[in-house]
Amino acid sequence: MNNRWSEEEAKGLSDLDLLVYQSRLIGADPALVLWGGGNNSLKVTQTDFRGRAAKTMLIKGSGSDMKSAQARDFPAVRLDDVLSLFIRSDMTDEAMVEYLEHCIMDPGSPRPSIETLLHAFLPQASIVHTHADAILSLTNTREPQEALRGAFGNDVVWVSYRRPGFLLSKETALEALKRPGAKGMVMLNHGLVTWGPTPKASYDAHIELVTRAEEFIHQRAAGKLVFGGTKVPAIPREERQRVAAAVAPVLRGLLTPPGGPRLLLRFDDSDDILAWAGSRAVRELAEAGAATPDHLLSTKRTPLLVEVSDPSYAGELRRAMTKGVARYRESYAEWYSRYSHDPAAMRDPNPRVILVPGLGMWVTGRDTRAMTVVSDIYHHTTSIVAGAQSVGEYASLSEKDAYEAEYWPLEMYKLTLLLPERELARRVAVVTGAARGIGKAIARRLAQEGAHLVMTDIQPQSLQEAADEINHEVDAGRCIAVPLDVTSPDMVHAAFRQAALAFGGVDILVSNAGIAPTGTLDQISIADWQRSLDVNATGHLLVAREAMRIMREQGMGGSLVFIATKNVTAPGRGFGAYSAAKAAEAQLARVLAIENGAYGIRSNIINPDAVFQDSGLWSQELREERARAHGIPVSELEEFYRQRNLLQAFITPGDVAEAALFLASDRSAKTTGCIITVDGGVPEAFPR
Repeated sequence: MNNRWSEEEAKGLSDLDLLVYQSRLIGADPALVLWGGGNNSLKVTQTDFRGRAAKTMLIKGSGSDMKSAQARDFPAVRLDDVLSLFIRSDMTDEAMVEYLEHCIMDPGSPRPSIETLLHAFLPQASIVHTHADAILSLTNTREPQEALRGAFGNDVVWVSYRRPGFLLSKETALEALKRPGAKGMVMLNHGLVTWGPTPKASYDAHIELVTRAEEFIHQRAAGKLVFGGTKVPAIPREERQRVAAAVAPVLRGLLTPPGGPRLLLRFDDSDDILAWAGSRAVRELAEAGAATPDHLLSTKRTPLLVEVSDPSYAGELRRAMTKGVARYRESYAEWYSRYSHDPAAMRDPNPRVILVPGLGMWVTGRDTRAMTVVSDIYHHTTSIVAGAQSVGEYASLSEKDAYEAEYWPLEMYKLTLLLPERELARRVAVVTGAARGIGKAIARRLAQEGAHLVMTDIQPQSLQEAADEINHEVDAGRCIAVPLDVTSPDMVHAAFRQAALAFGGVDILVSNAGIAPTGTLDQISIADWQRSLDVNATGHLLVAREAMRIMREQGMGGSLVFIATKNVTAPGRGFGAYSAAKAAEAQLARVLAIENGAYGIRSNIINPDAVFQDSGLWSQELREERARAHGIPVSELEEFYRQRNLLQAFITPGDVAEAALFLASDRSAKTTGCIITVDGGVPEAFPR
């Protein structure tokens, strides 16, 4: 493991800034900590609000992430007040948290880490705690003491597993005080603590010990067959992707209780996952449990392992998934009931990780961040297990300890602090023609309300720029850009495959892509006429057909939103090819409403008019043609359309996006086969 400390970067930093610097160095290495794990502290002297010198400890706040730490993430606690607890024999978690609230120097600071007492009770100035993979590989074995002695000799102290809290903090301090010359302490099934007089010293000690653990594992792994070798070889990548996309909507439906919150799914067939899932020992090792309590909270205690005779056969896998999910839920409920006296308080019994030998892995979550956390942790879990198998036999927490970790009241309390979910949270929307104009505005509006977006367009560069822009505004990874020509059945199928692989399925389709050829019917070329039909009619059929197939398999309903035009009900001179094709689109939407109502899938239409802003439809050529048709200068065209509508209003992409949000969301749950006009009021275009 590389020591990343730079004397030049650290030179001249204040105590607090050094702590932030140390935190970011540690957080930058996922082999040390992941997604909010780990913590660090520094004992300093500060001035309180009355100007008195006070011994304090700066410690990472609960819930903050080491890799992105800032000064505000380190509340200061009065050290004398905290140390006075050392004489106690025990203390509940709730009492400890309440007590620490009174020890904070600044009442506006974040809540200090649950391991504040552990840091405070150790006498050294600087403390670092991580869940380093290599350390966990040593501790998560049947004979952890033997592995620790082999790697460190007498240079570390160790304590048995105990849930974080007062007793662990006191036990850790007492053991460390017995061995003042030790370089650090290992907490079984939990992680490593190192110390020193300065942040650099504690960091150096940490890197040294983790490196020694890595080297020990490497030596012991020589000549060993990881996970017992391969039992189920991976099928070819293209086949994996095909099967995974075909199965994902069914799996997503299985994991969503009727009327309950939906989950997103992400498929992962990376090499390390395929090696793990297809190994001979995967069932025994996967069912042994998560590596740490922190990991368990994200991945659950065990994954769902679905084994089939032929992973390339989607039909068999669907049936096995149905049985596997039901079996997992029953097993979870039985495990919960063994240790709980409150059946009503059982949390989601669904798996967070689903493994299929020969195919890969799905992870689940409420959003992209949650799925990324589960995925990252599980990848590291496989690495930890591999290391443990190299030095001994992998072992984890007991079932009872796992229950107490998952249902730890302080962790349950954190769930109450989550922000309310947005209106379209956990939903997946496909928007065509999303690079600019109406499509981009709709994608942005749906993302603002929590939807995950598959944005498509025929212009790849502009599309990617639009997706990047929206991701920057909301959350990274919320939107993916998939180049698409809606007239190509193969490209349409591939785009929806991407939606299934990235998010698990589709809940909303906004079919917006279109073109606007001009010319009177006696002069327009047959090629232009056909191109209009291909894009403005058949293109909508192709994307709708893929969407409704996925929605039916999910069994959760869905919403199809078609962006048509005022010309559906009031066609214009010289706009025949466009008007006729768009009328076909509207009729298509109505038939889809009829054919899909029994599945809870709604189909509705928006008729906008004269949306010029950021438009890819209103080319200079089209502007000139429509100006000629109306007998006005091109410069007056937008004003002409404004004055034509009853409200005398300019129509913007945002106006259309609000209507799309209404039809995409449950606000319109009882509406299907409907046309909503967004045209300022054009009497001849009133729906009839």
